[in-house]
Amino acid sequence: MLPTSDQKPFYVNQMFARIAPTYDRMNRLMTFGQDRQWRRELIEHCNLPPHGRLLDVGTGTGDIAYTALQRTPTLQAVGSDFTYEMMAAGRGKVPGVLLPFLQADTYALPFADNSFDAVVSGFLVRNVVDRVAAFREMVRVVRPGGRVVCLETTPPANTLLGPLFRLYFFQIVPLIGSWVAQDRQAYAYLPHSTVEFPEPEELARMMERAGLHYVHYVERMLGAVAIHVGIKLADPPEGQP
Repeated sequence: MLPTSDQKPFYVNQMFARIAPTYDRMNRLMTFGQDRQWRRELIEHCNLPPHGRLLDVGTGTGDIAYTALQRTPTLQAVGSDFTYEMMAAGRGKVPGVLLPFLQADTYALPFADNSFDAVVSGFLVRNVVDRVAAFREMVRVVRPGGRVVCLETTPPANTLLGPLFRLYFFQIVPLIGSWVAQDRQAYAYLPHSTVEFPEPEELARMMERAGLHYVHYVERMLGAVAIHVGIKLADPPEGQP
């Protein structure tokens, strides 16, 4: 049973706090290690300059931001998350790579307008109540010409092998979660959170409503996940439409 909209922020925060110590291990197991490749591809879509600034919203243990810093050490990257325990589990996990973490609300990021060359999120948007508002805040802090890139699961029916994926997500993943994380409830919530999640086309429209342009996406793992990319355009000069 999924939490109501009012219950969701507290429920999700407490859930991720519980599973933080085993979160990375479960991600590798659930995705057969493919999540590493998805994160690398997400970073490629950011089109970051060598000394660019990257914000990873809902960073968790910092996987995306760490991947970016390992690829381009001259980047300035920041990871923000609502759940302190997730960030604590990520601090120092990549030797020699310094990633600053900041506890923050996705709807009220503590950064000035136009602060980053790219803003990314991985498996965050399905856990927020107002998805357009979350994207709108990402748009606010990305500079004109910069990109907002989102990695998310898709509804099981969207996949070519829908019935097989439903069996895997709804039966096998909670069983693995009960073994590895000792938390079947959390890994029952995570698959169910994809059921009511928008199809990739609808998520693209949400990003457009938030102010992004040229939104496009690619699907991976036979349609089980999608990477969406949108660009923030420069405001027209004053007096022009």
